[in-house]
Amino acid sequence: MASTENKDRKAVVGLVPVVKDYAWGIRGMDSRVARYALESKSVDEVDPDTPYAELWIGTHPKGPSKLKTGEDLRETIGDDLPFLFKVLSAGKALSIQAHPDKELASRLHGDNPQAYGDDNHKPEMAIALTPFEAMCGFRRIEEIAFLIKKHPEFAACLSQEAKLAVFLAQDPDSQRDALQKLFSSFMHCDPEISSENLSLLLLRLQVEQSKFHRHPHEEPAWERKCARAVLRLAQQFPNDAGAMAPFFMNYLLIAPGESFFMAANEPHAYVAGEIIECMACSDNVVRAGLTPKFKDVDNLVEMLTYSMGGPTIDAGSYDAESGTNVIRYTPPVPEFEVMMLQVNPGETLKYKNPGVPAILIILEGSGELDGKLARPGRSYYWPTDSPELEFVVAKDRRGPMRVALAHKNCHLDKPTAVNRTEFGGSSSRRMSVPASPLPYMGLSNTTPSFEREEAIKDEALASAKMPKL
Repeated sequence: MASTENKDRKAVVGLVPVVKDYAWGIRGMDSRVARYALESKSVDEVDPDTPYAELWIGTHPKGPSKLKTGEDLRETIGDDLPFLFKVLSAGKALSIQAHPDKELASRLHGDNPQAYGDDNHKPEMAIALTPFEAMCGFRRIEEIAFLIKKHPEFAACLSQEAKLAVFLAQDPDSQRDALQKLFSSFMHCDPEISSENLSLLLLRLQVEQSKFHRHPHEEPAWERKCARAVLRLAQQFPNDAGAMAPFFMNYLLIAPGESFFMAANEPHAYVAGEIIECMACSDNVVRAGLTPKFKDVDNLVEMLTYSMGGPTIDAGSYDAESGTNVIRYTPPVPEFEVMMLQVNPGETLKYKNPGVPAILIILEGSGELDGKLARPGRSYYWPTDSPELEFVVAKDRRGPMRVALAHKNCHLDKPTAVNRTEFGGSSSRRMSVPASPLPYMGLSNTTPSFEREEAIKDEALASAKMPKL
């Protein structure tokens, strides 16, 4: 009798996610979040003036999803999902931020529960749906030193001690110390000084990057991109010194289908584009710039790891059981992983239940799921004891149906994304982070000789305008 009931009932249950509108979202129907929210009945209509930013699918108390039948998802499962699944539509930059580890999250929640609403950590993974821009991690110390010399307005926002530390840093410990001094100095700069120098910087960069400049392409491409990123951020956040963040953070462009993993205590700021984001079930964010929201500069300065280099860009890995129809994105944390399914016209894909509660959302194309019409934006809960899923796309459809599926990490021993200990490393063969600009600067990663060290020290003292000892 029980087996007959299990066979007869449907495998998935429709969900109603929660939509969030923030100032950085994309307005109206241009936002994927808005279109998905309308399709999933999260909203009755789309306001053309509202910046639709995030679609939450999960059990987090700030945005709990419900079943189409009206029941609360958490009550149906009997517990919280270990992850939170999101769709993000970013029209302008999010704040310069990092997410705390579990120990810090517990302390922050205890000290300030209004700003930090839970005690969980928030490692997260982003998968690009469109070309996606982001600032992630600190630049290499040589790049920052070069930019300090090139942009005196940026240098004026740093203390003498911080500049000297950057110029003299050689080994990993001194480099981390230099990055912390630089970041702390910049974030604690007198607002009048940073505002004045930002204005001067923008005037100069506007001339240098304009078509009227005599030699607009003499500088290397990475320098032009850095300068233009500053101009763009300053336009979005007037008088916010955080617009100079590209001078010390890596500025990346992620192609659709590529992803990156952000561990706890790593700085980042998403700039523009649309992504799927999966994270541990938390909403803890420690912010310091490019935002009108609460800024917690002291805690951000203290918590960061000060690793150099950006995250490894991960293109995922084909799932061994499902072949080329499924790409697996697995981070080095136990709470979540994401599968991207593609069903081409005329194909049928059967997908085995992973044995843990799962959430899925239709991203593109239409077809049949569980014998019913599946359209972009519709999301579903897949119970642990349900049968396998069958995806069908008719032969006459003009494109594939793409589906994102999230659940607890079942491949923790086979991560596709790097661990934080490899942050900035070269462990991935799918690396798409731009090459280091060191060759443009006449520098290398080799250890300087004694004579070169003395020359660097003299140059650093002169640049920092400090007396030679």
